[in-house]
Amino acid sequence: MPAHTDSLVSLAAGPTAALAWFCLRTHVKHEHVAARHLRQIEHVEVFNPRIRFARATRTGAMWIVEALFPSYLFARFAWEIDLARVSYSPGVSGVVHFGARWPTIPDAVIDELRSRLGPADVHVLKDVAPGDAVQIAGGILHGLEAVVTQVMPGRQRVLVLMDFLGRQTAVELPLNRVAKLEVRL
Repeated sequence: MPAHTDSLVSLAAGPTAALAWFCLRTHVKHEHVAARHLRQIEHVEVFNPRIRFARATRTGAMWIVEALFPSYLFARFAWEIDLARVSYSPGVSGVVHFGARWPTIPDAVIDELRSRLGPADVHVLKDVAPGDAVQIAGGILHGLEAVVTQVMPGRQRVLVLMDFLGRQTAVELPLNRVAKLEVRL
């Protein structure tokens, strides 16, 4: 059966001894567990892209690290040699495949993702800036959404505009009491 290719993914029709990148499905919220176990397998390279961002909690904004692609990660291995060991690693639900065809990801795609994320494979969502939508963390306004109008870094404060009691109100808050609203990719 001939292999089918497109710009991002090539589908291998059968086993190959060459190393290739594969997409792995993980158990929910277990990407880090799967990555840790896969890294212990000789000749298996793991790429687990993550994002770091502030999330609103009752005690203030907390920094959270989550998978960029929830329940998925990438591993480079020799399909015919390591498929079983990779598939049955703790935290791994399976290797993505379509019937008897196993998709591979070109090295260039992984390299591009890595170059955008940085050396630790973690992309940090930057601090708030004017125009950003935020959620207030903690206090009596906890959970309300607002738009940043001014950042006062020397005072570690931010001025936000919010709809409150039917009208727009400007409120000055400590910088650690706002979290940028999550943008899902």
